[in-house]
Amino acid sequence: MTRSDLVALLGERFSQLTHRDTEFAVKTILDAMSDALARGHRIEIRGFGSFSINRRPPRMGRNPRSGEQVAIPEKLVPHFKPGKALREAVDARTAALEAGTQPPAAGDA
Repeated sequence: MTRSDLVALLGERFSQLTHRDTEFAVKTILDAMSDALARGHRIEIRGFGSFSINRRPPRMGRNPRSGEQVAIPEKLVPHFKPGKALREAVDARTAALEAGTQPPAAGDA
């Protein structure tokens, strides 16, 4: 799902909101999440999952073209850990699709 897909889905679900309002709401939420992670905070959305920052230590890599070693600096990268409800919903939907049955609705899991 892309950002525009999310805006379209929310626009359909909440018909009282204009497309511009829906787009602004999605942008505001994603910007707030990005800002919180950039400040080093952890984000937890119950039933969905948590976002945090992981440290990747510096290491030696290899240039694939020349084969020479290259120093790769330390990085801080976002990390997502799905919550129990999301893991169970994905597992149930995947199992239902593999079995050829109708998967449960999103709110049923």
